[in-house]
Amino acid sequence: MAAESDDQKVREFLSGIRIGDVCGGTVAEVPDRGGVTITLDGFPARPLGTVRPSDVSWSGTRSAAVGVGERVTGEVIAVDPDAGLVRLAMTATEHPELWAFLKARRPGEVLSGTVAAIERFGVFVALDEGPGHPVLPGVGFITVPELSWRRLDSATDVVEVGQRVSCEFLQFDDGHGEAGLSLRALRPDPFRAFAESHSVGQRLPGRVTRLTPIGVFVRVADGIEGLVRPEDLDATPSAPARSAVGDDMAVVITNIDHDRRTLTLTQPRVVTGSE
Repeated sequence: MAAESDDQKVREFLSGIRIGDVCGGTVAEVPDRGGVTITLDGFPARPLGTVRPSDVSWSGTRSAAVGVGERVTGEVIAVDPDAGLVRLAMTATEHPELWAFLKARRPGEVLSGTVAAIERFGVFVALDEGPGHPVLPGVGFITVPELSWRRLDSATDVVEVGQRVSCEFLQFDDGHGEAGLSLRALRPDPFRAFAESHSVGQRLPGRVTRLTPIGVFVRVADGIEGLVRPEDLDATPSAPARSAVGDDMAVVITNIDHDRRTLTLTQPRVVTGSE
């Protein structure tokens, strides 16, 4: 009965907590794996607050500096009455102006700024509006796939440091304190235009761009590549297909997948004199 009574007290306490509330408390434990557990103000019986390692600090260093017994605050980002836990983000109160700015953004909103740094995994953008980031080169971030509808060898194929850009806001990355952005979302999708003007069975000239274990990729239009699988290459045991990057190759469209934005091709069937 005592356990049921304790669970009821926890549920009653949690029922008064809402996402977005700022809660204070005392650090109860700092596990070796990172993160923090917190005894929340108003419920001293046991720790109900939990903070993931990525939500302790955007600098990635504060977790080791937080000690048991230290007073901390965090914004509520999830409440789980069944587990008896409140998930908090100390990052929200570490830099409240930045957190408030990012929370206020909405998908589809257009944000402008300047390319601050280019890394192999994406591009940082210093946004015109809102505060700067305490650690990163910019509050905005564009992953490589969101830079262009076309396949890229490097982010520098599209942007350079100091360049002005306008991007569509995708989401608030609360783990890094970033605005996830898309540059390509504000540009025409070449695949959609291609799909509207071409059909299955159509023959096209192309040029080999990549040789992979799953087949040969062939460019059939600017920014449009399709896959010819090994079994669809025009070859016989006595005369196997020998394609090289840069070779011209005639192809036929066998499938246009609008959802996945993929194009499947085959080589035209060669009719021999015996057929």
